[in-house]
Amino acid sequence: PQPGDKKFLDPACGSGGMFVQAARYMHAHNANEAEQMKFRCYGVEKEPDTVKLAKMNLLLNNVRGDITEANSFYSDPYNAFGAFDYVMANPPFNLKSWYDSTLEHDPRWADYQTPPESNGNYAWILHILSHLKKQSGMAGFLLANGALNDSDTLEIRKKLIQNDKVEAIIVLPRELFITTDISVTLWILNQ
Repeated sequence: PQPGDKKFLDPACGSGGMFVQAARYMHAHNANEAEQMKFRCYGVEKEPDTVKLAKMNLLLNNVRGDITEANSFYSDPYNAFGAFDYVMANPPFNLKSWYDSTLEHDPRWADYQTPPESNGNYAWILHILSHLKKQSGMAGFLLANGALNDSDTLEIRKKLIQNDKVEAIIVLPRELFITTDISVTLWILNQ
């Protein structure tokens, strides 16, 4: 994050750790107090107890923001299409049972196609992309490596590349997470 009047979204914010780290980054890179006050984060988390932890985390670390209890796939509590400068996320990997028939004609994938019901990785990608400002938004998020070669998402991948949305995909080493040993990729999308 850079100093200035920027809006950050994490659609799967968990306990809000990415917001705290972003605020610390700005502080460490000499953002003055006025610039730090403009830093405002918006988080969505579906687990009620984790929402409470995230709110407490922001309060204890003096980070301005709003955390809302909701499931990102089924609601948009911030009316956030095209509203954010940055999206940072570590969404659940390879999410099964994410799909609901009400999502078939969802505007988040109107320019692409409906992501496959079997795996939510591309639903997350298109969800994140849809929340970026059209001319200047950037996103950084983690996904399982399998998202790079799922055969049922080939057309979405092609269109993301044709539309010049993928800035970079960085393959990270295994065992970065204590809960799983799968290797992950860091995706950077840029409007």
